Amino acid sequence: MPITAADIRREVKEKNVTFLRLMFSDILGVMKNVEIPATEEQLEKVLSNKAMFDGSSIEGFVRINESDMYLYPDLDTWTVFPWGDENGAVAGLICDIYTAEGEPFAGDPRGNLKRALRHMEKIGYKSFNLGPEPEFFLFKLDENGNPTLEVNDKGGYFDLAPTDLADNTRREIVNVLTQMGFEVEASHHEVAVGQHEIDFKYADVLKACDNIQIFKLVVKTIARKHGLYATFMAKPKYGIAGSGMHCNMSLFNDKGENAFFDEKDPRGMQLSQDAYYFLGGLMKHAYNYTAIINPTVNSYKRLVPGYEAPVYIAWAGRNRSPLIRVPASRGMGTRLELRSVDPMANPYLALAVLLEAGLDGIENKIQAPAPVETNIYAMSAEERKATGIIDLPSTLHNALKALQEDEVVKEALGNHIFTNFIEAKRIEWASYATFVSQWEIDNYLDVY
Repeated sequence: MPITAADIRREVKEKNVTFLRLMFSDILGVMKNVEIPATEEQLEKVLSNKAMFDGSSIEGFVRINESDMYLYPDLDTWTVFPWGDENGAVAGLICDIYTAEGEPFAGDPRGNLKRALRHMEKIGYKSFNLGPEPEFFLFKLDENGNPTLEVNDKGGYFDLAPTDLADNTRREIVNVLTQMGFEVEASHHEVAVGQHEIDFKYADVLKACDNIQIFKLVVKTIARKHGLYATFMAKPKYGIAGSGMHCNMSLFNDKGENAFFDEKDPRGMQLSQDAYYFLGGLMKHAYNYTAIINPTVNSYKRLVPGYEAPVYIAWAGRNRSPLIRVPASRGMGTRLELRSVDPMANPYLALAVLLEAGLDGIENKIQAPAPVETNIYAMSAEERKATGIIDLPSTLHNALKALQEDEVVKEALGNHIFTNFIEAKRIEWASYATFVSQWEIDNYLDVY
């Protein structure tokens, strides 16, 4: 059932909510908020879409001479955080951004995803479902409360305590998420020391992206409570696996049926023709949308051979070495899993470009190449070339150049977001490119 304004007014009183967080994301995917007291007057202002903020200080938003912006809360995102104090509880609403003229703001990532969903509906689909798998690291804090790179366990994949010393932290994270309405499906230690994964149930893509942002907030908050620092950085430590955010995607029709499933598939995969076309679109645009789903300099330290992250543009069924695989579940659970996305990505932008890439495949009947069921990591460069497999971009610089050449991906972002994203990332790359690292000092100073 949709949440109403009356529901929110009632919960504010019943749960002694004293502050409201009006939350939104900048173009880099960083969650922002305006916190206001939950007085009756302020609450009515929020519920009537009259809460304002200064957008000129937000990355990729507007100039100082056009700074007044409005926060339109999505009432279905209402949540009361399970932490509070003697002063009362704090609740939150995720908001869309509108201009002073009452128009949806072109630079709002969440609003941009809604635009992609309207395109999806126009060509005959009801919903786009996402099941994300965000991974994260837990590090110790120093005596001043600052994060270190020291992990608090020596665990590996699926390990138990006492090897996994963060099980209590994960357990509390799961409990808090459950209290907030998440349907948590699994929680476990990941491959690398200090690395963890908590999976929650798929949802329609807008809700799923909202959930990713709230999930990050909860993980970081509970980690601090346990004297740890949680980071979703793709590759915080050299020599171990990085963190990904595999995205499981499926389209549904207006009958509530999974449009990716066809038990009569002549190719034996039980995939529909639409699924193959969607896959074709994902494959065709993969090189060019990488800058959006792997948006930082650090992202490309993860996308290297030897650490389980995908490096090559290919797809398969059971094989886990390609970029995209088709998990075994069929029927309503039929889906495509893109394995290169990392949790530093802005989920709203990432899923907008993935949806539009897939829809391009459907609308233009783009054929997917043949699946690759052998271990691509074990293939030689000549074998990969003969099979038509190409590498993902090796740096943010190369990814940005490719992004600028793809009209479908650019249109999926819209001109405002595309222009501001490119500008911000060019600055990031220029800063990195001129920085002299310790590795360079160690390898060159005494030699030359």
